[in-house]
Amino acid sequence: MPNIKSAKKRMALSAAARVKNRAERARIRTAIKRVRAAESAADGSARLTEAVALLDRAATRRLFHPNRVARIKSGLTRHVNALA
Repeated sequence: MPNIKSAKKRMALSAAARVKNRAERARIRTAIKRVRAAESAADGSARLTEAVALLDRAATRRLFHPNRVARIKSGLTRHVNALA
């Protein structure tokens, strides 16, 4: 347990960020699963749009590495195009 005031504050901020980041990553994982579970091309492309928006925001905020986001988006796009 930290004794210094700034360290205590840092610990609280880190805990809050961890909770927020876990929730955001969970939303992204769910969006990806929904794209992969899509049956039709129309449904897939609608869900792909939502997933891409979440992924781009995560890359901007460095929640995920931008190259990883690009790789995931590419795979999802290929999957949706294969449905068509």
